[in-house]
Amino acid sequence: MGFPVNGKVWMNGSMVDWADAKIHVASHVIHYGSGVFEGIRCYDTPKGSAVFRLDDHMRRLHDSARIYRMEYRFGQAETTAAVLDTIRVNDLKACYIRPIIYRGYEALGVNPLPCPVDGAILVWEWGAYFGKEAAERGADIKVSSWNRPAPNTFPAMAKSIANYANAQLIKMEAVLEGYTEAVALDVDGTIGEGSGQNIFVVRNQVLYTSPNAGAILPGITRDSVITLARELGYRVREERIPREMLYVADEVFFVGTAVEITAVRSVDKIVVGEGRRGPITTQLHQAFFDIVNGEVPDRHGWLTFVYPNDAGQRPAAASASATSR
Repeated sequence: MGFPVNGKVWMNGSMVDWADAKIHVASHVIHYGSGVFEGIRCYDTPKGSAVFRLDDHMRRLHDSARIYRMEYRFGQAETTAAVLDTIRVNDLKACYIRPIIYRGYEALGVNPLPCPVDGAILVWEWGAYFGKEAAERGADIKVSSWNRPAPNTFPAMAKSIANYANAQLIKMEAVLEGYTEAVALDVDGTIGEGSGQNIFVVRNQVLYTSPNAGAILPGITRDSVITLARELGYRVREERIPREMLYVADEVFFVGTAVEITAVRSVDKIVVGEGRRGPITTQLHQAFFDIVNGEVPDRHGWLTFVYPNDAGQRPAAASASATSR
């Protein structure tokens, strides 16, 4: 990761030096995980820097905050503009974007309501999530011994910090056992998702993915892949998937902002298909990157240009929606 240590972080309407972007140790979020966040990518296209599905990500951020009863004083339009400002201020052509809304410093106790609701936006350079080898050859994964939370325990629709305690256990188990990643089952033993990715299983030219009503985060990249697959003429079935489908699949792949579209080479040391990225995964990978890299027209309106005035020409300074201090 290329953290911009000399860059700026947006915090509650101000641009703050990276080194000064701090919160108090008694902030509620540290003790109880009371925060929500997003992961978004900005791509360097021939027409300029463009953020992928920015409005959808920012809506989900504010939806997540609403589920957790966090009323942030900056609305969706303001935080969306702040994302673009933060990219401009840090002068990044391509980057990963991390907006967060969290409970700050006021009182400690399970009841979060006395605590203020604060927010921040970070941006940094981040390449392939699993590294170059996995991106090209596919990831070796396992079925985790940790399950995803049951419905009505944690709200899976919210991208909550607290939910990622479970994700960390899934990820650490995989890494310590020599795998790239793991997929977790739901409470009923059917396929859920990875530590931070949705999953697709391909068999007989049909794509299967776990339903939103299960224990998954309804991913924005997942939604994009469903759209692209159907445009390419493939059937997509959102339904509960038995574990053993992973072992007899023609193709398996992860999707998400960080992993983008990454093939799975093996599951529990059982080779998937021919042990390399399959033809449908390859086709979807190409279709996805053609759009985010600006190689084809953005027919879905998924790209928001950071410098919209003339397809990439950079203004002298950031807009006035955020001040520096």
